[in-house]
Amino acid sequence: MATNFVANKELSRCFAVSTIPSCQKVYITQGYLCRRTFDCLSKRFQRLSVATEEEGARRITKSSLICSMSKNNFGGSADKANSLTYKDAGVDIDAGSELVRRIAKMAPGIGGFGGLFPLGDSYLVAGTDGVGTKLKLAFETGIHDTIGIDLVAMSVNDIVTSGAKPLFFLDYFATSHLDVDLAEKVIKGIVDGCQQSDCTLLGGETAEMPDFYADGEYDLSGFAVGIVKKDSVIDGKNIKSGDVLIGLPSSGVHSNGFSLVRRVLAQSGLSLKDKLPGEACTLGEALMAPTVIYVKQVLDFISKGGVKGIAHITGGGFTDNIPRVFPKGLGAAIYNDSWEVPPVFKWIQEAGRIEDAEMRRTFNMGIGMVLVVSPEASLRILEDEHGAISAYCIGEVVGGEGVSYH
Repeated sequence: MATNFVANKELSRCFAVSTIPSCQKVYITQGYLCRRTFDCLSKRFQRLSVATEEEGARRITKSSLICSMSKNNFGGSADKANSLTYKDAGVDIDAGSELVRRIAKMAPGIGGFGGLFPLGDSYLVAGTDGVGTKLKLAFETGIHDTIGIDLVAMSVNDIVTSGAKPLFFLDYFATSHLDVDLAEKVIKGIVDGCQQSDCTLLGGETAEMPDFYADGEYDLSGFAVGIVKKDSVIDGKNIKSGDVLIGLPSSGVHSNGFSLVRRVLAQSGLSLKDKLPGEACTLGEALMAPTVIYVKQVLDFISKGGVKGIAHITGGGFTDNIPRVFPKGLGAAIYNDSWEVPPVFKWIQEAGRIEDAEMRRTFNMGIGMVLVVSPEASLRILEDEHGAISAYCIGEVVGGEGVSYH
């Protein structure tokens, strides 16, 4: 169940009833066009227990392994005096984290990306989400036929982090007055997203609510359910120091951070019809590029062995999402300049004078999914990638906690 507390905040709620203890560069199968985002705060799901004791962290012998996203990655340091933040745009990630903390007192064990429900020798894995204020850009650009891909992506990308194969998806479409042609475009995108993730659009709900939404506007939400064998769950408990972080490229902003994007756009003086500086596509096209659906690629990697943990990079960026899959006492060291940051993020940072730390905690910065794998598996994954770039080695697991950028 997703509950919208304010227009720019989405806090999805799913309490598992589990008995377990607590614009042009081509990647993979899709063009790098720049994806949509969503003002999504943290998700609260039942999480598999993780090991409380880990092997002693190995000392990193190369200083380059502990590195940060530098000026070169992000287009230069921001001017703090006029720097925009996500909170300035109306979204308080810390408030969302505090709510999660309070809810955890009532429902201990939550915190993962998907809710797990035991069913025989398997778990059903469920996730729910929406696309947030990216919808505002859909209304302004008139691009409605791909927003449904974002909707499906936000849920199926969450449940695949447990190793679950999506089974089915249901949507909720609400509007003031039903425009059948527009609704058909939106639902076509949902169908496309289900096809990309190899799951069934099982059903949905269409609600017509006069005077509740502005004319011509609508809202979307949905949920996905998948399945994984209990002995195949990806839960992060075997992660150890020295494991490798593999990043899968995003198409752009995806569906997080759009309240800040819209504030930057307003401050920049540009319109959605203007060209993204230095690129052939418009800002509208760059920002509305649909979220990458990683299901087939991730399940393929899992089938080859060595995948220990997976983080979907949504609201909270690298800073908040990667540590969610680690056992206590372990952190991530991110390699400097180890992937190509899409131009849309460089424009957002420069136009909004946004500090590096704020960018890292708000946006995916060009990496939409992070896999924690054994060193042997990392070599196999990277050696298998030929032609279009579909995976980067972006860092490694180290002793300590959090994500370090040097």
